Amino acid sequence: MIAIVQWVTRGLEELGRFVLYWVGTLRSTVRRPFRYWLILEQLESMGVKSVPIIALSSLAIGMIFALQMVSLLQPFQAEVITGMAVAISMARELAPVVTTLMLIAKNGSAMSAEIGTMNVTEQIDAMETMSVDPVHYLAVPRIIAAVIVFPVLTLLANVIGVVGSYIIGVWVMQVESAAYLDQLFTGLLPIDIISGLIKAAVMGYIVALICTYHGFKAENGAHGVGNSSTTAVVSSSVAILVADYIMAALMMEWWF
Repeated sequence: MIAIVQWVTRGLEELGRFVLYWVGTLRSTVRRPFRYWLILEQLESMGVKSVPIIALSSLAIGMIFALQMVSLLQPFQAEVITGMAVAISMARELAPVVTTLMLIAKNGSAMSAEIGTMNVTEQIDAMETMSVDPVHYLAVPRIIAAVIVFPVLTLLANVIGVVGSYIIGVWVMQVESAAYLDQLFTGLLPIDIISGLIKAAVMGYIVALICTYHGFKAENGAHGVGNSSTTAVVSSSVAILVADYIMAALMMEWWF
């Protein structure tokens, strides 16, 4: 019983520290000076350098999904709706979730490791000594960049995923091209794409917030930095899946 009480107490303390950190980032976001060059650096690091991996993963997902859908729908003579099924699934769920998971692996762990290394080597203490707010200088540019980059890369994943499905559906599985495209453009609505982009922006905010938080918590040298990066990746991955379900439940009336 005592162990359970201690576990709950530690959990509440950690939640309280995270909420205080979150409030601190909100305050720092609207406080001068606005370091635009740091945001641009993060846009390049998160966005431009992530294009190849997002393109490859979304192409593979679109092709695999199309292959499975055509095989499933052929007995019912309904394989022409494969493009619509892939496009809607990519726009609503697959593109934002897969893009976010890939960016967590590439950029989320890097955020935590970079800030964690600065913390254990006392660089953050040096910044505070020089009256530079570490949260404003290190966390805010990453959070802003994530909110911008995640939807843009999600939109790219949508396009490439649909192209991959077309390659498999039309060129490989010999589905009639005109009917395939007609069903795709008829079934896919702007609200499907918009809802996916909203999800991506929220997920980007969650990922950057959690990963930078764990970076500031890192301690005990290289081992602590590794643990903080691992915890950041796992925590943010679980958080975005939970957030995705909540947002999907709220958006159901938009889709139907």
